[in-house]
Amino acid sequence: MTDQPNDISAIPLPASLTAERQGDIAVLRLNRAHKRNAIDDDTILGLDMFFGAIPADIGAVLLVGEGDNFSAGLDLSELKERDVTQGIAHSRLWHRAFEKIQFGRVPVVAVLHGAVVGGGLELAAAAHVRVAERSAYYALPEGSRGIYVGGGGSVRLPRLIGVARMMDMMLTGRTYSAEEGQAMGLTTYLVEPGRGFAKGLELAQRIAANAPLTNFAVMHALPRIAESDPAAGYAMEALISSIAQADPEAKARLRDFLEKRGPKVTQT
Repeated sequence: MTDQPNDISAIPLPASLTAERQGDIAVLRLNRAHKRNAIDDDTILGLDMFFGAIPADIGAVLLVGEGDNFSAGLDLSELKERDVTQGIAHSRLWHRAFEKIQFGRVPVVAVLHGAVVGGGLELAAAAHVRVAERSAYYALPEGSRGIYVGGGGSVRLPRLIGVARMMDMMLTGRTYSAEEGQAMGLTTYLVEPGRGFAKGLELAQRIAANAPLTNFAVMHALPRIAESDPAAGYAMEALISSIAQADPEAKARLRDFLEKRGPKVTQT
């Protein structure tokens, strides 16, 4: 396991990524605006490095794209002649990096705008909360290019939008707008252009304020419970629930609530 540095700036990143911290939030930016934030191998290796070395005092990550787009997907200029073995290895490189996002140490909020296409959509799908600006649009153009998704899209996207919609996107080249993506569950927040970062940061700060063990349970246990058969799901839920409530921080938070010192649920 990669040693965790004390500072975000100590994580070695390629020029295609930049990272900074805002309090207990790490802000990670795709930094290839001149390429519409197309994802090359250096970027994938950088994502793998970053999410494997997040400092211990970071409570959430905000993932954003510089310029006019979140990400236009795989950098096709890097696509070279590969045999089957090399192709599998390349896809698995993406799988490992995105696995560290989805099942990493802290939740990730992605802010989407402009192109969220191909591998960029696969990257967004690995995040836990997605905020879209109205400029965002979604597509999977792999079919027209003679290739196939390789960054985990076959696994994550059908669970968000359904197999039929994903098939349609890949077979016909259909593009969905930000509003359509919101309606079909691809995103959970929709904001006006230029408002995504502020909304994403607000959500990341809320998430970071949760008990770490609860966040861990939501990230790691909830998806697996949802995919298991009901009997196994109920058993795992009982175990995770008992572990979470036995945590000292949970006891302190419940005590504060019962003694009217904790926050109450209000409509926002």
